[in-house]
This record gives sequence, C-alpha cells and structure tokens, in this order.
Amino acid sequence: MTQYLPYAMNRRSFLSQAGGGLGMLALSHLLGQQLPAAGDGSRRGDPLAPQLLERRPRAKSVILLFQNGGPSQMDLFDPKPELTRHHGKPYPGNIEAHFHKQVRNLLQSPFRFQPHGQCGMQLCELLPHVGSIADEITLIRSMKTESVDHERALRLIHSGSSIVPKASLGSWVVYGLGSEREDLPAYVVLTDPGGLPIDGVNNWASAFLPAACQGTPFRSSGQPVMHLQPPRELSAAARQNQLALLGQLNADHRTRYPQQDELQARIDHFELAARMQTAVPGVVDLAGETQETRALYGLDQEETADYGRRCLLARRLVEQGVRFVSVYLHSQPWDTHSKNASQLGGLCRRTDRPSAALVTDLKRRGMLEDTLVIWAGEFGRLPVSQGPDGRDHNRHAFSIWLAGGGFKQGYVHGATDDFGYKATEDSVGVHDLHATLLHALGIDHKRLAFHHEGRDDTLTDVVVSGARVIPELLA
Repeated sequence: MTQYLPYAMNRRSFLSQAGGGLGMLALSHLLGQQLPAAGDGSRRGDPLAPQLLERRPRAKSVILLFQNGGPSQMDLFDPKPELTRHHGKPYPGNIEAHFHKQVRNLLQSPFRFQPHGQCGMQLCELLPHVGSIADEITLIRSMKTESVDHERALRLIHSGSSIVPKASLGSWVVYGLGSEREDLPAYVVLTDPGGLPIDGVNNWASAFLPAACQGTPFRSSGQPVMHLQPPRELSAAARQNQLALLGQLNADHRTRYPQQDELQARIDHFELAARMQTAVPGVVDLAGETQETRALYGLDQEETADYGRRCLLARRLVEQGVRFVSVYLHSQPWDTHSKNASQLGGLCRRTDRPSAALVTDLKRRGMLEDTLVIWAGEFGRLPVSQGPDGRDHNRHAFSIWLAGGGFKQGYVHGATDDFGYKATEDSVGVHDLHATLLHALGIDHKRLAFHHEGRDDTLTDVVVSGARVIPELLA
C-alpha cells in the first residue's frame, strides 16, 4: 500500500508552489528588475521593510491633522469681498448642495481677514497662531473632491477611492518607506476622547496591504494602548516564560503554514505588542517636556489642553521614528450646518494654538525639513446659507495647508471664484495631492503598487484619475 505523507512534495504541489516563482522570474526579466530579497517588504518577507525609493526624499515622516466635517474655506482661509457685497442675495447660477431643499441666499463671513508674515498671507482673525507660521506653510485654496457625502469624501482623501474602502494614505506611506523602529508601530492614530471620526477605523485601515501597515490607535491620556500591559500580579519571570512559550508555538506555526499571511500578520502584531510594552510608556510620558513647551501647545489651558496634548504626542512619536501619525477630532465637528460662526469660533480656539505649535516646535528642533504636516478636511462649505446661519457641504472648492517636508514656504496656491464656490485657478484634486505627497517622500505614485485581485493597485489609480504631481507646491 502506498503511504502519503502530509507534507510530501509531489509533481502537483511542486508546480503549484513553484509556478509563482517562475512567473516572478519571467516578470523580473521583462521589467529589468532584481528579484526582492528576504525582508524586501513583500508579503513573503518583512512587511515593514522599505520599498524602492525613486529619489532621496525631502520628507521621511508625516503628521496628518485631520479636521473631520469640512472646514469652511471662505470663513477661514479664502477671503471673498464679493460675498460680503452680495450678502443676502440669491446665488447667480446653479449650485450643488447636500441638502438642496435648504439652500438660501449668499452668506457673508462675519470674520475679518488680515495679512500675516512676510508673505502677506490673508487668514481669518480666528487663526492668529496659524498666522504666526504663515511664512512656513503652503496654503492650497483650490482643492476639489468628488462627493458631498461625508463617507465617500472621507474614503477618497484617506484612501484614494470614494466608492470602495481601500488602503489608507498612512498605510501606503508605511508600505513604501518601511519602519525605523521594531518596538513601536510605524503608523499611529491619536483619536479624540469624544469618539471616532465618521467611518471610524476605515480611515486608517491597511485593507489589502500587509496588516502591519495599518494604523494603531493610541489614547492621549490614561493607558495609551488598551490591553497592552500584563496583569499587575504577573511577575516578570512568569511573563518571560509566557513569551518564550508563545515564541515556540509561533515558530511551529510558521513552519507548518508558511503560506498563511494572515496568521503571520497576527503573530507579528503579538510580537510588536510585546516590544511595545517597554517602548510606549516612555514615548507618551510628557513629564520630561519643559513648561515652556507645554505652554506652547496650550496644555495649561482647558480649551486647548486635549488637542495640544495629541499634537505634542505626534511630535514625540515622529521624533522616535514613527513614520505616520494621524490626529483626529471627534465625529464631524467642522460640519457647520447651523450656527456656522459660533461653531468655528470654538473649534479654532481649540485647534489653532496646538496646530501652529506643532510646526513651531518641529522647526526649532530641526525636524520640520523632513517632517510633513498636513492640515485638511474632506471638503469645504457653500457660500450660501443653509437655514439662517449654517453652511452646507461643497465638493467644488476647499482649502488645506501643509508645512515642512519640502513644500514651499509662505506660498498660496490656486484660487476660487468670487464667492468661493468653485476652484478656478490651478485646481488640485485629491489624487493630485496624494501623488505630490508621495513625491515629497521620494516615492513615484505610479510605481508604488501592490498586486491585489488580479491587478496592481495604487493609491492614485492614475489610469482612472489622471493624477499628477503638482511641482508648484514643492520647494
């Protein structure tokens, strides 16, 4: 009787396992590329090893200050005198709105604008601290997106797709650049104690990219990572014995199931968690920060303390080698469908000082040149009122600003029409923004790809989007 060993190699198993390697050999020859070695960042190697960079990057880390809800561009960054002159009159043309039955007449901004810095950048009076860093930032006034729906616009600016949730920008950056630390996540998300943003964890998901590329949520107070620390009653010796046994079991699983990527990712996460137990407490402990630094971020004021703490933690994380940090507010605070003016006042008092402090602190520490700070929401607001004092969603124009990482200093890019409804000069689509961000990080957005479901997936999907790098934004 013939005996069949469970792990014996026969012709069928050889061809099924070797076929992929033969195909890779042929493809490598056609593309004139070398085969990746172990630890190359492929799913069969180290998922946090860097991919091929096109050039020496200006930026090596990113901090995203995401303003969920859609900040009003004509109230904060894009002054419109004609909007003031025509206040209360009907909009002269067709206008797209999320709540189209509630569209009313043109609504002026109640806030004054004034020039800031040597560049003379016009900013709202609600942003005196951002005004103090005007000579450091690139202000894009001509952003546009594809949808007036929060979920779809959030998906687009986070993952490059407004329809299907895909890998997030942070995950792509980590996949491209790899990680500098083995005891900290490469991608950290600092969430708001008040709750998650709209679409929750999808905003920092890795989707089809290796699971090690996804964002790891940290809390800004209390225990930073839930369930990370072992029980108090567990001795150090007992903990070491547990980890040793777990290591042996993991090694056995790797040997028996070498093709199980999900299993490998789970093992990697457990091992990272064990290393984080030592590293994380020191990174999030602000006791060593000077009183001057704490005051700079507004930690001594109740209104700015929470957001300021997260901005300071973001600086500490990139200082320790974390590649990408996202800082979030709670669900949709900038979604000013009513009481637009009063809500903006409170939000700016909360975020203006810490946001500017982050840029100031990075610069004085010599970190701004290779750290890119992005302040952005998912879309803008309409120049007409929704109800008596609100503004509805606007996909045709919004403003964002960037600092450091090779972007121009004291520069305003693009323009909108007289009322701020549509981008009319040098418009920048979300895919263009992504392509330019990757370029600043030394990555060609067309070549950073991951084979998924029969195609090479990219962040910008250039064939469909026509994404291009915007050289005018870069120094």
